[in-house]
Amino acid sequence: MDLILTLAVSEIKYLADKVIVHRWPHDTPLWDPLTQENIDKTINKNPEKKLVAVKENKISIQNIEFDSIQKIGISVPFFKDECTMIFEGRFGMLYGHAHITVKSGNYLDVFGRLIKWRSNFQSGV
Repeated sequence: MDLILTLAVSEIKYLADKVIVHRWPHDTPLWDPLTQENIDKTINKNPEKKLVAVKENKISIQNIEFDSIQKIGISVPFFKDECTMIFEGRFGMLYGHAHITVKSGNYLDVFGRLIKWRSNFQSGV
């Protein structure tokens, strides 16, 4: 199963089929080559599913934890059986933009949980 149910209502864990993380906004510090290599190796160019954990005000993708989350978009694209979440955040002292896509059969369940999380996050609950 690609959605990992947890006891905590405020935590969502699931396996993403595709994840892309890149530096954003462009006026933030450049990523050093080691950071870019690590993100490419573990996330961007890794064909395996990636563990995503969403909890309160943090989002983790594999071993990278983002905070200062903003500009969260969650959608189910027309004519596709998938759910995509896009956000901006900070990891360490660097900033990034992430695109996370779930294509498994339970993508609507993931979508519903993410929408509820985003609503709580934006309202400060």
